[in-house]
Amino acid sequence: MGIGTDLFAIEHIIPESAGGLTVLANLALACSSCNTFKGSATSYFDPLTEQLVALFHPRDQFWGEHFLWSEDTLRVIGITPTGRATVTLLRMNQQSLINLRQLLRDAGLHPPATQ
Repeated sequence: MGIGTDLFAIEHIIPESAGGLTVLANLALACSSCNTFKGSATSYFDPLTEQLVALFHPRDQFWGEHFLWSEDTLRVIGITPTGRATVTLLRMNQQSLINLRQLLRDAGLHPPATQ
């Protein structure tokens, strides 16, 4: 799904179907691939513990507490149950995204300076 170069979608962090409101505090930019894989989910299973956990909330949580970049900066590594579940559900390391990150890295644009 998606090649990682699609336009960003405005997504509801808490889906409207789960009572999420269309207000700035509940909206985030997401690539269309992540938005599609997330669907109406707010939680998913941590592949390590097999426990159902909340997905990463980009407005309330700090990226660096849940994720880090692989040594080559091409893969997102979940370092908490929330991080691992989010990486798994959103398929954040699909080959098309790895390819895009490599191109961006080679152009000096990846990884982002701040998360």
